[in-house]
Amino acid sequence: SAAFAVLLAWLAGPTLVQETRQGLSDIALLVTDGSASMQVGDRAALSAKAAASLTARATRLPGLELRHITVPESGHDGTLLWAGVRQALADIPADRLSGIVAITDGQIHDLPADPASVAAPLNVLIPAQGEEWDRRVRVIEAPGYGIVGRTLMLRVAVEDLGPPGSAPPGPATLAVQVDGQPPDHIQVTPGEVQSVPVEITREGRTLVKLATDPVPGEASPLNNQAVVEVNGVRDRLRVLLVSGEPNQGERTWRRLLKSDPAVDLVHFTILRPPEKDDTTPLNELALIAFPTRELFQDKLSGFDLIILDRFTDRGILPHIYLRNIADYVRHGGALLLVAGPEFAGARSLDQTPLGDVLPAHAPQGGDDKRDDQGQGNGGQGLLTGAFTPQVTELGTRHPVTQGLAADPNAPGWGPWYRAIQPEDVSGQVLMTGPNKAPLLILSHVDQGRVAMLMSDQIWLWSRGQSSLPGGGGGPQAELLRRAAHWLMKEPDLDEERLTARIQAGRLQVERQSVSGSAAGTVTVTPPEGAKRSLVLAPAGAGRVVASLDAASPGVWQVSDGTRLAYAAVGLDNPLEYADLRATADRVRKLAVATGGGVSWLGRGIPELRRVGATDVAYGAGWIGLRHRDAHLVTGVNSVPLLPAWAALPLLLGLVVAAWRREAK
Repeated sequence: SAAFAVLLAWLAGPTLVQETRQGLSDIALLVTDGSASMQVGDRAALSAKAAASLTARATRLPGLELRHITVPESGHDGTLLWAGVRQALADIPADRLSGIVAITDGQIHDLPADPASVAAPLNVLIPAQGEEWDRRVRVIEAPGYGIVGRTLMLRVAVEDLGPPGSAPPGPATLAVQVDGQPPDHIQVTPGEVQSVPVEITREGRTLVKLATDPVPGEASPLNNQAVVEVNGVRDRLRVLLVSGEPNQGERTWRRLLKSDPAVDLVHFTILRPPEKDDTTPLNELALIAFPTRELFQDKLSGFDLIILDRFTDRGILPHIYLRNIADYVRHGGALLLVAGPEFAGARSLDQTPLGDVLPAHAPQGGDDKRDDQGQGNGGQGLLTGAFTPQVTELGTRHPVTQGLAADPNAPGWGPWYRAIQPEDVSGQVLMTGPNKAPLLILSHVDQGRVAMLMSDQIWLWSRGQSSLPGGGGGPQAELLRRAAHWLMKEPDLDEERLTARIQAGRLQVERQSVSGSAAGTVTVTPPEGAKRSLVLAPAGAGRVVASLDAASPGVWQVSDGTRLAYAAVGLDNPLEYADLRATADRVRKLAVATGGGVSWLGRGIPELRRVGATDVAYGAGWIGLRHRDAHLVTGVNSVPLLPAWAALPLLLGLVVAAWRREAK
């Protein structure tokens, strides 16, 4: 059996293999978090110091290569640190990975859920003294639109974030500031949802700033404020149109107002004055009786705009109702008066209580005179003859008429044939008629606004070019639309305004003024509070503009000494700013599960050590990088353990010994 065993061993050919190996260095990965939250406080400085120190120490450890990467800001999804780690690990062989060291504030939003997927110890270095506090304002619900004249509700919460089990900073005060007005202060309990009422007072953009005072010792006040932008819209525009007598312009008004689905139009035409008596049955004159008390007393304040089109004082409206219209204007209402020949007559509205709020008055007497073009006044300031309305120098700067006649390639405006020569004009004259008589006049009256059109022939422009012998039509619809919205105080049509916008990361400032376009300066206050001056440059038509970089998130304030304007820079990465604490809550579990740990750089930079391939890579004041003993085989030498020259004699000897034993 021994001989047979030797035979089998020889046939198996046992061989001793000797390899020639070249050792490979271990590779460690140093990852620096470059997200926005790492710019809070002295985190960036601590991180840079730690990275430099670890890099210098790694060069003194033999057999170790340290690769350093920085993961930049990732956009809208928070800190995507692990995406950068995976990309860097793709170039590192798994058998050479000695460890991963991450310098971060701990706010990582893409950590792997399975620790087994991390092939090396993870040590996290946090640039802080320890767990931090942070107070934030969180907007839970904010409608994008609000109806003018109504109150909308914002749902917000002030939240205190801190180490579990520690005492919170205490109660909070929430300051609510709407369009730069003095803020309202609300006492809130941190963690509870608070309903904040906001009244929408005008059309267009309304900025609501919600802010709470910083807490002593908190990580950063950057998220102690939030900005909500609400677009104010009118539910329905209620317009009262009263035509004094049927006229050709009446159809123009109805077509213009009825074409807008957002307008609720109430229209009455006075078909017959009270003193006129004939045999026509009343039920053929009107479907309903003229509701004077209901319109001009009970529900007058509910209208956004009142239009009196060639209205004559014939006793249909008692003077007490006309006085109500005047009071309506003084308390913030809007009145548009279209004047025809009746305005220059004995029953002119100028002779009623309504005349107190009009910016121009009826002419007093005068002879019937003709100018060189054949235009005349009908003895009471009534000018007749063809004329083309002209925009005044003031009108070229006023938003209502700005740009109406700016296109030199557009066909000429068509002519009108009748206008009123007013007296005692006190408002802004934007357009003129024959003899440069004021044609379109705007005026501020206490809290309200009044516009007067001193001709009843704007309807001629609606007929277009082909039907007019003297030329084309004109911007009738656009002019009336702008005038109506100016009366209703649309912010974009204010003659004196300061606006600020954020576009493509820049603050765009524009000042509109009818007084001129001379350059000036404004004071810009960024969210961090350091004021600076900004020089405005002329841009034509009463506008001066300027811009500057606006990278800081929050509310930017612009002031020209009289007016204030606000612009809001949203957070490019809201998730990044949602929690600005330096914390180990997110990363500790993963670090410990991989054999690493968490260190606080504010307490010192840990020592760098080498540890065994299976040892824990973390301890008090130090972090470890494992020896992986990776190598490269450069050659192989095989030595037979039972060569033929030794196996054959041994086999033969065993066979002879077995034969002699059996022979006995």
